[in-house]
Amino acid sequence: MSIPDDAHDPPSAGQDKDGSARLRVRALAGAARGRFEGSSAQTFLSQLGALDFANSIILFGSALLISVLPFVILLSSLANHRIDTDLSRHIGLNRQGALIVSQLFRSSPSHSAAAIVTALIFATAGTVAVAGSLQVIYERAFDQPHRGWQDVPRFAAWVGFLFGVLVADSVISDPVRAAGGPAVQGLVIYAGVAAFFWWTMHFLLAGRVSWRLLLRPAILTALFWIGLELFSSVYFSASIISDSRLYGTIGVVFSLMIWFTAIGAVIVLGAVAGATWNQHKGHSRRARA
Repeated sequence: MSIPDDAHDPPSAGQDKDGSARLRVRALAGAARGRFEGSSAQTFLSQLGALDFANSIILFGSALLISVLPFVILLSSLANHRIDTDLSRHIGLNRQGALIVSQLFRSSPSHSAAAIVTALIFATAGTVAVAGSLQVIYERAFDQPHRGWQDVPRFAAWVGFLFGVLVADSVISDPVRAAGGPAVQGLVIYAGVAAFFWWTMHFLLAGRVSWRLLLRPAILTALFWIGLELFSSVYFSASIISDSRLYGTIGVVFSLMIWFTAIGAVIVLGAVAGATWNQHKGHSRRARA
């Protein structure tokens, strides 16, 4: 039986190059996998998966839309304060976008006592539930057991503090901007947001995590918040104008839903990134020791 001539031919140069390229790709993939396993990036992504990131931020954004916003609108209406101005400022809307948002909040000089009491009860209950969901996010991020509804008075206190912060922000925002300009206002916002979330995490976790371990999550949450404000100033004006043209004034709610969901993403990412940072620092100290 004769052997084909090409059976004794050495591998061609093209085959050698293909084989070596595949080996290099496999080596690079193996090295990347080795660096990823046990890294801060893997820890960060694992914690996001444990928190069920997508569902968590959607549910949190929905809760904000149906609970916190009506609560603030109701109290602001009773105080004769225009909530649409503050909302447009936080989102970073231009004049046309702010005008569209203002059409959602036309207040009436007459108020029904029964309607006000009913709305206040439901809005307060919903806002307390938002505080409870925020506590769950932080408990999962910092690996703490769930305390449940025994913290309802704590949730109510947090809601009251939040409302006070919103009122204070509304009062001092314009004077700060007039005195120092956008740069100073940005620094004040960053410091205020970091302080607020630093206290919020410690308060909702009932002091089970030390102030020192919560500082990095607060810093990162404030940083993500500033990033959201910058993104909002570019995106949401055009989005609100477009939704208003397509669906009418009610279309603004779609954009607000996206904004509230983005707030949920800021909170979750800040907490998880800070917890990962703490864990990485802890590993580094143990390695040096």
